[in-house]
This record gives sequence, C-alpha cells and structure tokens, in this order.
Amino acid sequence: MNLTEIIKLVDGSNLTSELNLDIEIEGGCGADLMSDVLLSSQPNAVLLTGLTNPQVVRTALMAEFRAIIFVRGKRPQAETLQLAIQENMPLISSPLGMFELCGRLRSAGLPSFESHVPSS
Repeated sequence: MNLTEIIKLVDGSNLTSELNLDIEIEGGCGADLMSDVLLSSQPNAVLLTGLTNPQVVRTALMAEFRAIIFVRGKRPQAETLQLAIQENMPLISSPLGMFELCGRLRSAGLPSFESHVPSS
C-alpha cells in the first residue's frame, strides 16, 4: 500500500512536505514503547505511536520503518521534525486514536508486522 493512500485512510496530515510520499508500505506496527517496537517489528512498515520525541525517529530508522504516524493529533517536537527531514523519514499526524488507526489500516488490507513476543 502506498503511503499517500495510507494518509487518506487515516485522515492524516503530512508534517514533512519536503519528503517523497511515493513509498510502498508493506505492513504496520503500533506501539508507544520503543523497546517493543525494536523487539516485535519488521522492516518496511509504518509505525503508529503517541511518542513525539526524537527517539521515535531514531528507533524507526533502526527498525527500518518507512514512515511514522502520530496518533490523536499529536505533533512532534521541532527537533524530531528536523531529524526526520534529515533522515528522510516521513511524519504524519492523524486525529484518530491508536485502536481506530490500526483497525482502518488492517481493514484496508495492510497486515500487522508485529511478531509475537512471548511475555516474560
């Protein structure tokens, strides 16, 4: 699924207009704990999160995500936005909550890229 299609599905706003949105997204992962993201995600996905600090961009880069969607209309800190542009990581803000976003993307055919992580 193309990132532009995803933005429409989630009523999103592109926060990094200088970046190319013609990106294929193969799956999705929703989490606020970056340790969970690193443990359970797969590359070429979109990350749904409520975190807006620069660490979310750094984590997304390490896990090879293609874009980040902030839930509940959250906006990133200026430092986060600057880092995302520098690293070519599109940032999207959606007014929807995590549950609604996951449901919409899943219903549209985007698979979950969260692998099973056994509880400790």
